[in-house]
Amino acid sequence: MKHIDEIRVYYADTDAYGVVWHGAYLRWLEAGRIEFTDKVMGLDLKQMQADGCILPVVELNIKYKISAKLDDNLILETYIEELRPSAIVFKQVLKNKDTGIINITATVTCVAVDTNTNKMFRRLPSFIIDAYEKNLSAV
Repeated sequence: MKHIDEIRVYYADTDAYGVVWHGAYLRWLEAGRIEFTDKVMGLDLKQMQADGCILPVVELNIKYKISAKLDDNLILETYIEELRPSAIVFKQVLKNKDTGIINITATVTCVAVDTNTNKMFRRLPSFIIDAYEKNLSAV
């Protein structure tokens, strides 16, 4: 299942040439993963942290295809590409809402870390697996 976010490009997102600064994409990707985790999987990241589990990014691969520009309306699609024993691999696609042209694609790997020990869990906690399986059964 995918989560869709709509994004409008503002001045603060662009460089002096009116194209989106590369760092803005990272902020949008993170927001998309947070929304996916919350709205699709039903996991509250603040509660997870309070319960001793966080999901940091350990690998990020972005393919920049064409720059977004000031005032573009974009769509960010986020979904889980793969659930590994100890990691979640997200796939994210950002495209122009009006033309459908893809601006970037990204693959982002997150792992579960125990906040008490600051060590990675050997396996994803069961509540993450359960939320993923519930999400799949809803499709």
